[in-house]
Amino acid sequence: MTHPLFDLSGRVALVTGAAQGMGRATATALAEAGADVLITDLNAEGLQATAANLAKLGRRVMPVAGDITSVEFVRGLYATVDREFGQLDVAANVAGPAKRSQPDRITLEQLEEVLHSLVVARFCSCQEAGRRMLAAGRGSIINICSIGGVTALGRGNFPYSVGMGGVAQMTRELSTEWSGRGVRVNAILPAQVPNPRLEERMLEDPSLAGTFLRGIPMGRFGHPDDIKGLMIFLASDASAWITGALIPLDGGNLAMNAGGTPGGKG
Repeated sequence: MTHPLFDLSGRVALVTGAAQGMGRATATALAEAGADVLITDLNAEGLQATAANLAKLGRRVMPVAGDITSVEFVRGLYATVDREFGQLDVAANVAGPAKRSQPDRITLEQLEEVLHSLVVARFCSCQEAGRRMLAAGRGSIINICSIGGVTALGRGNFPYSVGMGGVAQMTRELSTEWSGRGVRVNAILPAQVPNPRLEERMLEDPSLAGTFLRGIPMGRFGHPDDIKGLMIFLASDASAWITGALIPLDGGNLAMNAGGTPGGKG
């Protein structure tokens, strides 16, 4: 029997990056908990596959393919929520495209592109969601950030980490501004959850997987479905007094000192 605090029946969620990975897992989790969902992704084929799976759960699902880094598209997406659902209770900002480059070689134009994708476009989504939730007096915004938003990753992740640092602080600031008006804003900080881009990098550099795993005391990479429970928790009344939190989903990565050794070794 599911505890009623986790029940999302009658609520509407918007999920970005829903064609695969943690975005698909997020949309699935919220629908499994009872929510109707509007999902979006640049990958139209993957998005339709997600929509078909969610429809089998008996929820209303609306897929809208497009580029979440476009401010015009984001604003149109929320207008679609207004028109088709008439309410918004949860906004899960999962998509976070970025480029890697060494700080001594990156151009300012490349940096601006990454910061636009991760900070400006993400804020636009938070702002559009926040306006609607403030008017309703309740709502939950959940940002996917990264362990790279609160600690340095190296390996050419400079633009990504700076952008995700912006997402972390955005989450804190919006929670402070809006929590007294019923809107909660939290962030999830994943460590390495393999996706096609990360898998490609690990194939190019066979030592990379070992480097990652040495920093994860639990000894494994994350799975997309690892996000499900935490996402339902933050979307639901079970987390009613939690806002401004940056919650690691990292197998213990952030807890372990750089010189620490997992599993009692050494």
